[in-house]
Amino acid sequence: MHPTAAPELIDGTGRRWPIAAPTAHLFIVDPQLADDLADAASRVADEHRGKQDIDDHDFLVNAEVALRRASPQLLAELVRFRVRGSRDGLMLIRGLAIDDPLPATPSGGAYQGPWQDLAVSTATQLMIISVLGDAICYADEKDGRLVQDICPVPGRETWQENAGSCLLELHTEDGFHPNMPHFLSLLSLRPDHERQAMTLAAGIRAVLPLLAEEHVRVLREPAFRIRLASSFVGAETEAYSAPMPVLTGSDRDPDLCVDVYATEPLNEVAQDALASLRQLMLGALVGMVLEPGDMLLVDNRKAVHGRTGFSPRYDADDRWLRRCFAVADIRTSESLLMQDSRVHLPLTHTLIATR
Repeated sequence: MHPTAAPELIDGTGRRWPIAAPTAHLFIVDPQLADDLADAASRVADEHRGKQDIDDHDFLVNAEVALRRASPQLLAELVRFRVRGSRDGLMLIRGLAIDDPLPATPSGGAYQGPWQDLAVSTATQLMIISVLGDAICYADEKDGRLVQDICPVPGRETWQENAGSCLLELHTEDGFHPNMPHFLSLLSLRPDHERQAMTLAAGIRAVLPLLAEEHVRVLREPAFRIRLASSFVGAETEAYSAPMPVLTGSDRDPDLCVDVYATEPLNEVAQDALASLRQLMLGALVGMVLEPGDMLLVDNRKAVHGRTGFSPRYDADDRWLRRCFAVADIRTSESLLMQDSRVHLPLTHTLIATR
């Protein structure tokens, strides 16, 4: 990790929170395996090279099968993470091959060239995420791309979305959506120049034993709602999910759905419980600077994630991650998908409440 001092997060009140190294499943890709995975990704990409879109059933099936053939050891670790998870809700894969040379970091938030320019990175990411579930995306977000670019956009520095460069608060990814991702992957192509941007996370398994019983009870009530991201409804519209709980499922190992910035408690009791949860999550922070070839996998039902602030230069070498989502079983959301596609239909105002 590049910072020499112990890393920490400074919240809006000026309080400092230490950031620990994650206890994630860590899988180191040795040079031979990196070559094998890159070769497998290239073969998958070559079989699909004549097509312009990766939202293709045969391509995604081939990507999943390719990983299973290329590395039984990595496959086993991914299956363990899918089934058992981890304390922090993370798995880190380090040492993957990426495309060389890389194009310039997109200045507008999305790479405009053909996907084949990033064939190895694209196919590798789909190979890995497909072991955790079925790759999906949303028509409202990032132009409905299955593999999305995460990079700073001029003028959006203070946005609480991935195009910003200020502190990105802890959140469940698209927690307001009726079919939010179960897993997400973040593949690093370039870090920020000063390597200040630490990807953060906090897992409910680390926090639950510290929560007061009364707060747990309140967090299980539909006493909260999440404001939708502007990418789904536009910057001028303020829209919310229906009332929902923050914790669901097993008493012993609940699922978590919350956005520290965008969750609105509907009464004072809920406000107290949410404040307590936020404090405990900040006290359980883990984080890392993602280097080129690092892929971080997040269990979106067990962990929230975010990012510390950084200083973009808006040049060809700015920070650039690629993101991909997956759900456990795409068949359960068939009515929400475009025909013969992994892209979710746009949200309508029948699914949300506007203010």
